[in-house]
Amino acid sequence: MKLRVFKNIIIFSCVSIFIHANPSDFLSNYNDTIELQQINLKDKKQKVFHFDYLKGVFNNQIYTGKKNQLIFVKDQSSSALNNARQMYSQTVSLNIFQTDDAGLQLNIGGRGLDPKRTVNFNVRQNYYDISADPLGYPESYYVPPFEALSSIELIRGAASLQYGTQFGGFLNFNIKKPNSNRKMELITRNTLASNNLYTNFSSLSGTINNYSYYVFYNFKNGDGFRPNSNFQSDNFYSYLGWKLNNKINFSFELTYLNYLAQQPGGLTDAMFNLDMFQSNRERNWFKINWLLYNFKTNFSLSSSTEMIFSAFALNASRNSVGFRSNRVSQIDSYQERDLIKADFDNIGFETKITHSYSLFNRRSTLLLGQKFFKGNTLNIQGPGSSGSDADFDFAYNLYPNYENQSYYENPNINTALFLENIIYLNSNMSIVPGLRYEYIQTESDGYYREINTDNADNVILNQINSSYDNRERSFLLFGLGYSYNLSNQLEMYANCSQNYRAVTFADINIVNPSFIIDPEISDEDGYNLDLGFRGTLNKKIRYDLSLFYMFYNNRIGFIQRTFDDMSVKNQKGNVGDAKINGFESLLNFNFTEILNLNSNYNFSWFINNSILSAEYVSSQVNGVEGNQVEFVPKYNFKSGLKFNYQNFHFNFQYSYLSSQFTDATNSVESDMSGLIGLIPSYSILDISMSYMLKNIKLELGCNNILDTHYFTTRATGYPGPGIIPAINRNFYVTLEYKF
Repeated sequence: MKLRVFKNIIIFSCVSIFIHANPSDFLSNYNDTIELQQINLKDKKQKVFHFDYLKGVFNNQIYTGKKNQLIFVKDQSSSALNNARQMYSQTVSLNIFQTDDAGLQLNIGGRGLDPKRTVNFNVRQNYYDISADPLGYPESYYVPPFEALSSIELIRGAASLQYGTQFGGFLNFNIKKPNSNRKMELITRNTLASNNLYTNFSSLSGTINNYSYYVFYNFKNGDGFRPNSNFQSDNFYSYLGWKLNNKINFSFELTYLNYLAQQPGGLTDAMFNLDMFQSNRERNWFKINWLLYNFKTNFSLSSSTEMIFSAFALNASRNSVGFRSNRVSQIDSYQERDLIKADFDNIGFETKITHSYSLFNRRSTLLLGQKFFKGNTLNIQGPGSSGSDADFDFAYNLYPNYENQSYYENPNINTALFLENIIYLNSNMSIVPGLRYEYIQTESDGYYREINTDNADNVILNQINSSYDNRERSFLLFGLGYSYNLSNQLEMYANCSQNYRAVTFADINIVNPSFIIDPEISDEDGYNLDLGFRGTLNKKIRYDLSLFYMFYNNRIGFIQRTFDDMSVKNQKGNVGDAKINGFESLLNFNFTEILNLNSNYNFSWFINNSILSAEYVSSQVNGVEGNQVEFVPKYNFKSGLKFNYQNFHFNFQYSYLSSQFTDATNSVESDMSGLIGLIPSYSILDISMSYMLKNIKLELGCNNILDTHYFTTRATGYPGPGIIPAINRNFYVTLEYKF
């Protein structure tokens, strides 16, 4: 009933605006509002500054009054390796897990949020969802190759009103558009790198009359920098566009990903200190199949009103098989392996309308949107084969008494209605009030088998425990943004937005020998505050200086718990309420202007720094209140030089992160699982260069020049559990040819 009433209010408001609107009154205002300040700052400006800020309305998205960033991908020499440390080098407070040498998966978080598979961001491609299940299983197993991107949009926690409720915000990958000036353009890139890594990226693009297309294929194959870590990946994408007339456009996108990777397993601290390259897991495998569809229609309803309708679907699976033990150092028994299979079948659609109108004799823009999502996730866990190959078939007939057996269906429905409105108070000041209504229904229907044996492995208990959980909730999230242009080179922005994160299926369904789940685990909620100043000073310095505050209720994390039998286990559940605040600064110096160099030169230097403070302010768990929040390095510093002379490009980057905890009890020493403990500080140096000669481009680079031995994560599951070492010194060379 609440949903129906609220929906009717939104529809009535929308219809009223259309009825009373006079499009001719808003023509000039509308053109001013849909701006983005022509943010596709190409050529010289794009080469000097690797980033820009989004302001106003673009593609039916509101950016005013939000902490945001547009990252340019062009001229990034390391794009072939999907190196997130370099791609997000000028994004503040970003914590990155580095687990492989080819960027098969993206693991980024910020401001104390878990980076694991970017679960705390609403991750999209061309503005539609690409994660397994944005609510029930928000893990991003598929990430488009950087070579296929034109830019990346990032909006912090204020994105909870337009895109989803996540604390981290919104992360969108903009795939390159078809070449509008040619019928066919072919680009092929081949990369050779350390550890027998080979990648090929080939794209075909063009426009014929009112039709346009862009297609790419990306192949990756390598041995990995540790034993038992070879992989192969195939990624295909196609875009077809049709411009019916000046008011209506249609497009269809298809994305396919398949990759198989051997998992070398995690390490304990002692194993890492002895030899970080070692592996005692040769039978662990991981496989992904991802198939995404998207159909999109853009309507220009009038000179003041635009609408975008986007329908999307996902058919995907992730399978993992291997020997898992809560003792990472335990030698493989070569018996049956643990097999976990998940299938994802999702459909959804999203509609957005932007309408420009006059308020207080000034232009204003209203954004109305609706999203519907229906998904079903199937999780099955049971005995795998005793072999060493990538066999993802269950072996119940051979191992009927395997203890970790479960079967769960997890259907869910999510309906959201949202609105934001840019209201201009004067020529320099605007506010952006907004709200989002969410209805979420998640179900978990299935069973787990409980099997107990005596010391002689005789079964003394074998029973099926069925369970059904239906969680229904609806709520409103509110937010308010503020923007004040102190001059044409300085903007003050502020925002306060509420956030929400539902308990995921992975939290409650899968049996993991490394930890247990608190049966009372519940959803998280809180809010984000941002206050900052940003702008460009005489084309010489681009800057963004800001403060933020995040309050996190019922934060989910790990603690060490002692049970009645005196055993100590890692438990995942609601740890307590936390506050995280910090100062973030990004400065980019354009020495081309500062030194008055001629047009053949582009020379810049950036400083990216954040100082964070985070602690648990209340907790029902003994020994947690007053502790530091996990995944929050106090100091996060990156700096780099970028020098271009005509067709020669050179990049140098330094990265430093201070130490961080991985559990709420602030354990420094690890346990036998390697799951908790300190992540020590580390410093990394990277260098890259490229040269363009007509249609040929050569790229060279060396990452981790000083050969630092370090790690960025303690994995709770695959590719662990335990410490996952980051790659040592490695080299690469890329040759690109454009037809």
